Amino acid sequence: MGIYSAAVEEITWYTGLSPAAFFTIAALMVVVYKTVSSMFVSPEDFNKPPVAMSIEKISQSNSDFLNNVMATTTNSQPLQLGDMTEQQLRAYNGSDPNKPLLISIKGQIYDVSSSRMFYGPGGAYSMFTGKEASRALALLSFKPQDINGNLEDLGPEELQVLEDWEDKFTEKYAKVGQLVREPMPADQAGCGDETHEIEN
Repeated sequence: MGIYSAAVEEITWYTGLSPAAFFTIAALMVVVYKTVSSMFVSPEDFNKPPVAMSIEKISQSNSDFLNNVMATTTNSQPLQLGDMTEQQLRAYNGSDPNKPLLISIKGQIYDVSSSRMFYGPGGAYSMFTGKEASRALALLSFKPQDINGNLEDLGPEELQVLEDWEDKFTEKYAKVGQLVREPMPADQAGCGDETHEIEN
């Protein structure tokens, strides 16, 4: 009983929290960690016991983590689709099983069909499919408002995260096209071209 009392006093002294509040927060942190970790599992992890999987996840380096996320399952040759607007890209979001799964990063379009379990309907990253996802990847965000190509207010660390993602996509997936801006309506078009490339 003395050990318990001493531990309670130390928790209160160092954290300023009651033991109940401290353990509640600790439990919530574990739940949040497990929930977030479950979004980033590799296919091999589905067959492992939960304890072994958690230990491996804790010890993985960032590079290993990204490699597991980007793991490919097939080596089919993608089609070259060329220039595409964001509106056209949306058609490749997995809703049509006869079309490849596409994602744009910094204006470059990648065919991620070989990782359908991640990017196909119901997959952990399906919200990025058929969209320009640069900002969301840089911020490691799943918020719908972040799934776009706006990089203007991002800092060096966030841009480095995006570059890491881009390197992994370039390594694992084929580029099949480039994102271009929507054509301007005829009454708003100036003297220049009707389409402009998305800035990298």
